[in-house]
Amino acid sequence: MKKILTTIALYAAAGLAAAQGYPTKPIKLIVGYPPGGGIDFAARTIQQPLQDALKQQIIVEYKPGAGGMLAAGELARAAPDGYTLLLANTGPFAIAPYLQAKLPYDPVKQFTYIGQISAGSYIAVTRPDHPAKDLREFVAWAKGNAGKVNFASGGNGTSTHLNGELMNQATGLDMTHVPYKGSAPAVQDLIGGQTQILIDAGTVLLPQVKGGKLKALAVTGPRRDPQLPDVPTVRELGFASMEAVGFQGLVGPAGMPKDVVDKLSAELAKVLANPELKAKFAAAGADVHSQGPAEFAGFAKAENEKWSRLIRERKLQLD
Repeated sequence: MKKILTTIALYAAAGLAAAQGYPTKPIKLIVGYPPGGGIDFAARTIQQPLQDALKQQIIVEYKPGAGGMLAAGELARAAPDGYTLLLANTGPFAIAPYLQAKLPYDPVKQFTYIGQISAGSYIAVTRPDHPAKDLREFVAWAKGNAGKVNFASGGNGTSTHLNGELMNQATGLDMTHVPYKGSAPAVQDLIGGQTQILIDAGTVLLPQVKGGKLKALAVTGPRRDPQLPDVPTVRELGFASMEAVGFQGLVGPAGMPKDVVDKLSAELAKVLANPELKAKFAAAGADVHSQGPAEFAGFAKAENEKWSRLIRERKLQLD
């Protein structure tokens, strides 16, 4: 018995020492989408300052596919040592798993929530030459063109997909879903007229709106976007049940040492407190929303409950 206790104590001491010295080698930060989208923006924005804070290289690695679930699945199988992390977002961590006949992983239980980075409204957009001035007018137009209206998304199981389904539910429409492999091609086909509406993050859509290539119809958050002060919220337009915000944050595999989690969380919080970094997010249509491990995990759990309920009510399934 004494030998067993001694062995346990040695392992505990070794784990503590490893955590205190963390990180001693480069850290891999997985992004589950192609370059150019909102998740890539967040990863690239925090990469250098977090790298400087940890005094260790952070390597961004793209693993697109299955609405971010391929990357999440890879993370779930990784060693919980703090050297494989992922830039999490609403799709694979609150939506996509519930669209499968069998849950591929448990977004609440199979990951370590390290720290939330941002929360931001989505923007509903269409082409500049569309007759609708706002979302209420778009809904009226869509009802007059039943069976001919499509909504674009960045892929099955993404937040852009579920935002379209949420709009169908809130407005009584039956728009057809057209999925793309990422936000960038979805935006291009909307501009080209192949689809009629897209509801995506400001990090993706603001440059197109400000450049005159797309027209903003509404924002989905509780307040107007400071970057689009003349664009009403969905609540203002009578579609309160369409309210939604997307989240982004840093996660790791389940079972990470508390000391490593605490260090990553603390350094991330310091990075997010930088006014220049906050300004970068704000200019891209997202608010820095720094939360520690417990708060972030609680927020993610609430988002899981919200979106899984919509999926059940809409009887959505991808396989």
